[in-house]
Amino acid sequence: RKNQPRRKMAGILAWFWNERFWLPHNVTWADLKNTDEATFPQAEDLYLAFPLAFCIFMIRLVFERFIARPCALGLKIQANGPQKAQPNAILEKVFTAITKHPDEKRLEGLSKQLDWDVRTIQRWFRQRRNQEKPSTLTRFCESMWRFTFYLYIFTYGVRFLKKTSWLWNTRESWYNYPYQPLTADLHYYYIVELSFYLSLLFSQFTDIRRKDFLIMFLHHLATLSLITFSYVNNMVRVGTLVMCLHDAADVLLEAAKMANYAKCQRLCDLIFVMFALVFISTRLGIYPVWILNTTLFESWEIVGPYPSWWVFNFLLILLQVLHSFWSYLIIKIACKAISKGKVSKDDRSDVESSSDEDEEQPPTQKVHNSATNGTNGATRTNGYLSGAPCQDE
Repeated sequence: RKNQPRRKMAGILAWFWNERFWLPHNVTWADLKNTDEATFPQAEDLYLAFPLAFCIFMIRLVFERFIARPCALGLKIQANGPQKAQPNAILEKVFTAITKHPDEKRLEGLSKQLDWDVRTIQRWFRQRRNQEKPSTLTRFCESMWRFTFYLYIFTYGVRFLKKTSWLWNTRESWYNYPYQPLTADLHYYYIVELSFYLSLLFSQFTDIRRKDFLIMFLHHLATLSLITFSYVNNMVRVGTLVMCLHDAADVLLEAAKMANYAKCQRLCDLIFVMFALVFISTRLGIYPVWILNTTLFESWEIVGPYPSWWVFNFLLILLQVLHSFWSYLIIKIACKAISKGKVSKDDRSDVESSSDEDEEQPPTQKVHNSATNGTNGATRTNGYLSGAPCQDE
């Protein structure tokens, strides 16, 4: 009986690491063991990502505190968040104990109880929700950290890939597969990328809350799964192409957000245009034509399909679906920018703004002026641009 749990665990591991799932026909794990002549990816290598992810998170804290924050203050970015709602015990109790988004019936009840009009109460709840949002300085520091990492890893990826054969001929990703040796540079590239996205997965729960939280969570899971899958079954060559291609647009995205938070509208608009062009051309053009073509068709021709091959390609197609969704958002923002003459508020911004109608003070509620001002201008993004109008001076 004491050995039963061990046997069950051994059975689960044997099922999970089934060679017929992970590897092509007639290939075994023993064939991919490291030797004096060649080194191959080993599943246990991925354990390095966990302590490294923690180190990256700690580096981020130091970077934001001692580098990004001074830069933000030097650009005169204020640490103040959205305007605070007027203290009110009754509304605070409803907000904390019942709902942050009261329905029409509850609003009418509160209006009678407080002798406030419904619009004033709606503004109070909007300001109270915005009150929990981080300041522009916090957003700038987060974007500067991501920009720095993406710039570093993208530069490293380009310098590494330009020396490889599979960058210029994607069929080289499958010749002699899976007996392709793992170099030290390639191993470093993979582990650092895996560690960074692992740190993002966990820090997403403490970072700025986004409306597309679930989509980003799914994106991080798909990315981690892709990196893990491609490493375990030694699809690392095509994996490096996928990672480098994705990092290209991310650099410009974070740069545009930094310019927006620094109130440099012209620079923000310019970088946003560059970001939109790079994102759409790489994710809707190069990715399906270059990446999906080699993983679906060239690999089928040279290696042939097997179970983990199907899973790997399913994850790549899932990324393409996400690319299409985000491209739609970018095009939507670009159309608004063309009509208004500047990049405007992101539809996914979490800080809610008052409409022009809301900003008009009700004649009977002048006593509540400090509580009824909107929260215009304190917008933010995760993926695509935000923001209040900025001046480039």
